[in-house]
Amino acid sequence: MLFLRLFFLVIASVPHPVDHLSFSRVLATHGLELRRSRTEILQLNVGKLCDLTCVHCHVNAGPKRKEVISRETVGRIVNWLTKTDIPIVDITGGAPEMAPDFRYLVEELRNIPQVETIIDRCNLTILLAPGYEWLAAFLAAQRVGIVASMPCYQPVNVHAQRGDGVFDRSIRALQLLNGLGYAQQPALTLDLVYNPNGDFLPPDQTELEADYKRELKLNFGIDFNRLYTITNMPIGRFAAWLRHNGSLDTYMELLVNAFNLASVSGLMCRNTLSVDWRGEVYDCDFNQQLGMRWRQEKPLFVWDLDPNQLEGQNILLGNHCFGCTAGAGSSCGGALVAPGRIA
Repeated sequence: MLFLRLFFLVIASVPHPVDHLSFSRVLATHGLELRRSRTEILQLNVGKLCDLTCVHCHVNAGPKRKEVISRETVGRIVNWLTKTDIPIVDITGGAPEMAPDFRYLVEELRNIPQVETIIDRCNLTILLAPGYEWLAAFLAAQRVGIVASMPCYQPVNVHAQRGDGVFDRSIRALQLLNGLGYAQQPALTLDLVYNPNGDFLPPDQTELEADYKRELKLNFGIDFNRLYTITNMPIGRFAAWLRHNGSLDTYMELLVNAFNLASVSGLMCRNTLSVDWRGEVYDCDFNQQLGMRWRQEKPLFVWDLDPNQLEGQNILLGNHCFGCTAGAGSSCGGALVAPGRIA
């Protein structure tokens, strides 16, 4: 195996004004360093192709992006997974369903005995797009859990972040999923994701979930399982939006000042392995978008790794990590600690 150990990368392009090691220094003042625990989730970003161009997107995804996973890469990743005990595969993008081999990927994953959970990070609108009429029923038949972007239960905020008409299409897609059994049957989970539509931290996740459930049920008859609140990361298209509005420095100060030590133990980089559309390996999807790849003399691909040698490895850090540790903390699974809890 090529994999021996990982090295910290100096990333000069991290989009904020403070030293790239500042987050490391904050951890060091508390006697902490971030290392990987047991890998429980493989998060596979199958590419940047998407039917939407959202303001908050850290991936810079859109309809004209060409980066997309190949069938050969799918095969090599699936083959590697069969040699692991990783129980969860989290498929993201872009709109991951637009990858030509998305159906093949899901079917191959479903044939791996130890993969108990497959997650599709869905923008909802793709379920109604021409040529994707098969998609919702396919996801239900394959028992794929859906984590869907829904930045608000009111149209004005959704349209500001994701474009005109997206709210109505998202509502119709959620009603379609409910009709197929999502959020009605235990095997068909439907979780929603809230991102702030500006340069502020998410509100309390539990309280906002109650608001979502009340408003979506009352006004549209929609049920869902959980709401995840996720902090906007100061990278990609959101960083460009912050720069345009002259608020990048202010937003970074907000994140730094809201650092919450209690969130560190639950950070997703500790139990998640991030893999891009080429098969290259990262600690998280945010590091992936910043090019903070694992490497030795050259970048490492997931099939180069010995799955038994991942635990205990150092995690590559940058100041964007303050986004995951601000306030109640943030991960692809939502808030990390109860509001107000500070270690």
